Amino acid sequence: FMARGNHKAVVSTQSTGEEAEQDKTTANQFFKEKKYLVAIEWYTKAIEKNPKVPAYYGNRSFAYLRTECFGYAITDADKALELDRTYLKAYYRRAEANMALGRYKKSLADYDTVRRARPKDRDAQVKFKECDKIVKRLAFERAINVDCLKKSVIESVDMENMVVEDSYCGPKLDDTFEVTLEFMEELIAWYRDQKVLHRKYAYGLLINIKKYFEKQPSLVRITIPSSNKFTVCGDIHGQFYDLLNIFEINGLPSESNPYLFNGDFVDRGSFSVEVIFTLFGFKLLYPDHMFMARGNHESINMNQMYGFDGEVKEKYSKNMSDFFTEIFNWLPLCHVINNGVFVTHGGLFQEDGITLEDIENFDRNRQPPDSGVMCDLLWSDPQSFTGRSASKRGVGVQFGPDVTNAFLERNRLKYVIRSHEVKDEGYEVSHDGKCITVFSAPNYCDQMGNKGAFITLKEDLAPKFTTFEAVPHPDVKPMAYANNLLKMSGFM
Repeated sequence: FMARGNHKAVVSTQSTGEEAEQDKTTANQFFKEKKYLVAIEWYTKAIEKNPKVPAYYGNRSFAYLRTECFGYAITDADKALELDRTYLKAYYRRAEANMALGRYKKSLADYDTVRRARPKDRDAQVKFKECDKIVKRLAFERAINVDCLKKSVIESVDMENMVVEDSYCGPKLDDTFEVTLEFMEELIAWYRDQKVLHRKYAYGLLINIKKYFEKQPSLVRITIPSSNKFTVCGDIHGQFYDLLNIFEINGLPSESNPYLFNGDFVDRGSFSVEVIFTLFGFKLLYPDHMFMARGNHESINMNQMYGFDGEVKEKYSKNMSDFFTEIFNWLPLCHVINNGVFVTHGGLFQEDGITLEDIENFDRNRQPPDSGVMCDLLWSDPQSFTGRSASKRGVGVQFGPDVTNAFLERNRLKYVIRSHEVKDEGYEVSHDGKCITVFSAPNYCDQMGNKGAFITLKEDLAPKFTTFEAVPHPDVKPMAYANNLLKMSGFM
């Protein structure tokens, strides 16, 4: 009787193992089809049936990388290595996740492990060398920047002797660089034809926008006039032609058509320069009717990895890229509309008790830290269940509906609008209508297949959602200017 029982247990275990392998095969197929969320579900089923197979965690880690869940990717890689320290793919996955978060030294250590284990593996050697170059370059830049932390890049730019060549026939500004509607219309047409604004006018816009943002609080309060609608857009990510489509659908920014762009203007899409100058131009033209908030991609680490830094250097110079960094440090962190709607790029906080006044007086002129109020505003995400949990991204926190309710009640607000996450329909309503996500980059990176969306509000603050599809753009692929190591790792 005992022998027969053991036989049944063996057969059952074999059957479960076979089913787990079938689930993995199904997941792999969804991964190939770029249906990463579905693939994650099937890898999870395989893990639930057989939690002792390192490859299941390694494969799910890869899918998490594709959905930017870098924290989960690291956790799965750690679990795979706990099961088998020789499973080299897990070192790769962990290195890629840490690299995406700008944790280059940790990436370097894992790439070093792989190249030592596979000394003839050319891919491992190349990735180690590329990551090593980044670590050394950053150390060098930190060393030379110690003596010039308080000196602005613009002090080294000779504006007076910067010549506008006779051959330049694009949009122009006078000596004060004051923006007009005519200039903005010419700029959009110029950019549509893939031409570059002259560097003198580009610097002039940046000088004026920095002066403006330096005077703004970290939390900006907005009032919607009773006769106007107000539009909130999410991530644009360098998708200039989709930005123009928003303006086609909803009208250009104006005193009667105000906008708030909620961060992540740049990176990934390869027309980030065109996006940021268009938005800055309208901000200077209509300072009280055009608003911009900082996203997690308005930062050095993200810009150096995901393309904006490379694009600015390609179209202008390193000096200008560094000047953008100074300006991004001054972008407001969030907005409150009609004393009722809290708008920020990422989400809410690791700690209770944060008030609007705390944020309003926050010293934001810095690179985003790895924790605290500023980090949470730029990086956090909502979750469906109560409480808080570790971030799927590896930065910030995940917050539940109870956290949202407590923050709203404490600050006498109605609901939160945030961005930061791709959504199939371009938006998502969660936490019983009190937390809304809006994402305005359709077919993100030319491969996600999502719609874009924007939100329009009137005085009563009831949100109205407009969705739209991606439009064609010139044949410059997303991530064209991204860091070589990121492109080698197959990131979109």
